Amino acid sequence: MSTKLYDTIIKGRFIDRPNRFIAHVEIQGKVETCHMPNPGRMRELLFPGVTVYVTPHGNRAARTPYGVIGVEKGEDIFYLDTGRCNDVAAYMVQHRMIPGWENYVLLRREVTMGDSRFDLLLGDPESGEVFPVEVKSCSLAGRKGAMFPDAPTERGTKHLLHLASIGKEGGHAGLLVLVHYGRAQWFLPDFHTDPGFAKAFCDNLPYIDWKAAVLSWTPDFVMPESTRLVPTSREVLEKEMGDRGIYFLVLHIEDEQDVTIGAQGTIHVPQGYYVYVGAAQEELTKRMNYHRRTRKQKHWAIDYIREVSTVTGVLPIRSSEDLRELAAQKMKEISNWTVDDFKDGNISCPCLFGFKENPMHLRAFTMVEEELGMDRLDGQVEVRN
Repeated sequence: MSTKLYDTIIKGRFIDRPNRFIAHVEIQGKVETCHMPNPGRMRELLFPGVTVYVTPHGNRAARTPYGVIGVEKGEDIFYLDTGRCNDVAAYMVQHRMIPGWENYVLLRREVTMGDSRFDLLLGDPESGEVFPVEVKSCSLAGRKGAMFPDAPTERGTKHLLHLASIGKEGGHAGLLVLVHYGRAQWFLPDFHTDPGFAKAFCDNLPYIDWKAAVLSWTPDFVMPESTRLVPTSREVLEKEMGDRGIYFLVLHIEDEQDVTIGAQGTIHVPQGYYVYVGAAQEELTKRMNYHRRTRKQKHWAIDYIREVSTVTGVLPIRSSEDLRELAAQKMKEISNWTVDDFKDGNISCPCLFGFKENPMHLRAFTMVEEELGMDRLDGQVEVRN
């Protein structure tokens, strides 16, 4: 018999997300303010009009009448209720679903060790061995891969290093990543978004008993009946996660105007959003931070555009390959116009593209990010290290 996570589940239509913890959802013809339990960015999931799943809050004192628990992406459903992920993990342990941990039982929830609080404490009744497990919820996925986190997590890195220290001292420490994408075939830490977490994961793989467990969700959101583990690759991480690659600099220009680009002369830029495809063979992070401020002294052609615009986002794709021309081609295909008069000496094709609306809210834009940042790695993650 299936075990329900929720008594009542209602379908709704996602409208927008004013902040990390709130979402506006149309439910039965009325727009409701709902709690968003997952504080991640989830730009690749939350687009206006997508189907979300909500559950009513039974507590009258709750600040919102509903909580978001899931979202559809194509034919797949992603679980978003991070507050219940520990319940899911505990259920999986209790029902001996996790390969390699079948002989362990759940001793306790939320165990404090030093200055860290871990989600689960597991034990072997026969040997008396006990070990902590940290649970992470992964909703970032491409065609075949899954990555965590989708936003920088200092707390996550701290927990990872603490787990590794236990392992280095001869102890046992576990990391359980719940991958909410049933078709995932591999897992990597998201080195594009949080290189610190990725490095900690890569450096300490031998010291942590980690599992990336794939879960498939249905509209009734019952507890999973099975799972399977997917591999990672230290080799791919070491090759790809350096401080180099390309980036998308997303700018907003409020008023149509002419901009003088040094010796290039004057170009016309309509009102709208712009994506500049940049690259750095080293110190990518420093280069992206450079663009966040306007400069009196201009070094690159994009500095002149930056002076008359505001930064909406700077999005890295770390890579050992030179992806700039491919990325520019992809941007040209989805943009509303190309600024052909804008020249960048380091690339032969156009690299500045205009959009009528914020491209970070467009599915086509996030698909380019997924293709370059995740899908191109399909087939490279083969052996679990």
